[in-house]
Amino acid sequence: MTGSGATHTMKKHLAVVAAAWLALCGAGVQAKDDPKTSGDSGGKSELESAEAPPEPVAKRTQHSVQIDGQTVKYTATVGWLIMKDAKGQPIARFGYTAYTRDGIKDLARRPVMFAYNGGPGSSSIWLHMGILGPRRVVVNDQGYAPPPPSERVDNAYSVLDVTDLVMIDPVGTGFSKPLGDAKPAEFWGVDQDIKSVGQFIKRWVTENGRWASPKYLLGESYGGMRSAGLAYHLQTALGMDLNGVVLVSPFLNAGSGIDGEEIDLPHVLYLPTFAATARYHGAIPSKPASLQAFLDEVEQFAYTEYAPALMQGYVLPEAQKKAVAAKLAAYTGTSADYWEKADLRVSHPQFLQELMRGQRKIAGRIDSRFVGPAVNPLSEMMDYDPFFPAVAPAYTAAFLDYLHGDLEFGRDENYVVSAFDIDWDWKHKTPGEGGWMSPLPNTVPDLAMAMTFNPGLHVLVQQGYYDLATPYLATKNDIAHLDITPEARKRVDVQYYDAGHMMYLHEPSMKKFRDDLAGFVRRTDRL
Repeated sequence: MTGSGATHTMKKHLAVVAAAWLALCGAGVQAKDDPKTSGDSGGKSELESAEAPPEPVAKRTQHSVQIDGQTVKYTATVGWLIMKDAKGQPIARFGYTAYTRDGIKDLARRPVMFAYNGGPGSSSIWLHMGILGPRRVVVNDQGYAPPPPSERVDNAYSVLDVTDLVMIDPVGTGFSKPLGDAKPAEFWGVDQDIKSVGQFIKRWVTENGRWASPKYLLGESYGGMRSAGLAYHLQTALGMDLNGVVLVSPFLNAGSGIDGEEIDLPHVLYLPTFAATARYHGAIPSKPASLQAFLDEVEQFAYTEYAPALMQGYVLPEAQKKAVAAKLAAYTGTSADYWEKADLRVSHPQFLQELMRGQRKIAGRIDSRFVGPAVNPLSEMMDYDPFFPAVAPAYTAAFLDYLHGDLEFGRDENYVVSAFDIDWDWKHKTPGEGGWMSPLPNTVPDLAMAMTFNPGLHVLVQQGYYDLATPYLATKNDIAHLDITPEARKRVDVQYYDAGHMMYLHEPSMKKFRDDLAGFVRRTDRL
């Protein structure tokens, strides 16, 4: 596939999520840039910045939160750093929100975690207000959040008691944007993004005296691809070893993680999540009692019968095709005729439209437990993801109110929640492959190399069973393809949750998420 073909593939893959997310939370937040001064932040206006060099901004406020039975006093710092090129010229304003625990005398004995969402083109508000930050938004798991006023509460599931947090908004999101003569293309790409986020982390660590601190990366969705690449880049280019990398619902490999593009492997890897979704919605007669036992059975079928059938292409014998279609229908609550007409290759937007077509309903992509009315029951594939109208407005309202109120920052600035219309360069230079730029990015080799070079690097994977953006078997497959030693594989911990892509919407999973993450930091910080 050519580079342009890969870009088309990625854009098609993101089309459903992009349209919904932009409509819900992008348009109302991405207002025009006005030449106004941020009076509450000390920021420079656009007109002033043309006459004077842009300057970093940091607004600090003090707070406390109850976590795990103790009062955690902390300082919140929100603002941006000014990134410069090799000639010292400003090239980007890089926004962040940092939470640092008060009263720490020796910073070398206090971990720090850098966290971000994915997209590409997403700000960090989902992790920020969903699970990591000291305040979180209240939404209805599997249902629509109530209309305003949005509700937020102290987050007893934050890990601020065990590690400081730096929520990062890559260039093009949040308050981050190119400056001067810099072009968006210098930041919008797999490798460009890894490099720019790496430079920000190095700069923040240096300015805050944290080189000796235990360090972690946490990335969700496309943030997984970023984290795997960053782990290698920080070590080899910037001399910064990490204690841990946390991959939350990670997208790591385009070759295994995108279905419906004439690549057979993703169809195999999506199938168990189709089955879990059908079981959840009662679409399978005699519903299997145990989800785990059911998924084990479907995985076995996927690898031993479904994959070999797909590998025969479109010359698969008719009798074998019918036999496989019948099993696919039984596992997914659909019809054998549907699978036969699709030549056994049904993409997840098609499946989510088909599953409850007779009820004029569709299931969610980000979390397939969510259900919404079908816009057009005759459509081949889902018109939107019901997950987004259910939760996105509540997240946006709660975060902006928190930013402007509690953190006292940014009323006169644009905060870009989502920017999925960006023109992303999907090529990636794989370590050990010379100058080859793969048009189908895969940062699994980057992570394997990082774990090989750093025997103290540990990995935690957190994955939901009802995630059809990054299905669990694709993640399992990618982790299995880490080319590492048996010793290194002992440093990989994979945890599963009975929820979707943002598993922390589900309160039992929220608690497990916090316990798994806090335990991971405590086991690996060497303190």
